[in-house]
Amino acid sequence: MTDSPRPRDTRAALVERWRDTLLAARSGAPGPDPLPYAENLLDRWDEPQRRYHTTAHLTAVLDRIDTLAGYAADVHAVRLAAWFHDAVYRPDRTENEERSAALAERALPEAGVGEAVTAEVARLVRLTVTHDPAEGDGNGEVLCDADLAVLAGSPQEYAVYAAQVREEYGFVPDEAFRAGRADVLRQLLALPRLFRTPRGAAEWEARARHNLATELELLGSPSGPR
Repeated sequence: MTDSPRPRDTRAALVERWRDTLLAARSGAPGPDPLPYAENLLDRWDEPQRRYHTTAHLTAVLDRIDTLAGYAADVHAVRLAAWFHDAVYRPDRTENEERSAALAERALPEAGVGEAVTAEVARLVRLTVTHDPAEGDGNGEVLCDADLAVLAGSPQEYAVYAAQVREEYGFVPDEAFRAGRADVLRQLLALPRLFRTPRGAAEWEARARHNLATELELLGSPSGPR
């Protein structure tokens, strides 16, 4: 469940995954070399302000999409959405998802992806603002479940995730961070279901809710995480 890198999670492996996904999403249509697009995206995911939203997170989301692929109507669009969903990430800004979706809308047509798939990718990226797909939105359910699966890690893995998020917001004073983070946790816990695919619900829901509730409790403690 951890987002820590494994030996195969190299830049070269991610470039190959991008190439395979982009070519599949083109459905045989011609297009430019996939490599420059992969390099641009990976450079974004490697930006120095990131601690959690890194290529390790990207790889973990892609792996989980592979696990949940059978629930998606268009798994290639879902994989492209994973590549773009945090491609623009500045912790001090609130429009990251919108800017990431706009990046997909610019880059994918140039890369040879058709209008319908491009629109679906952008929709999915914007959906990660709420992680609340509509009933029957298989693509949205797979992407959101894959993105949130980190919440269902072991206590140690979840602690690493929470610490990385805190590092990304290192510019925020402790009191303000604790209040803001608590709001995020409450919003997640208020969702009727965190995970919408049958497999995600069965394997991740209970652990994720336990982890979120534990972190929320710790944030309210004077000796809680800072």
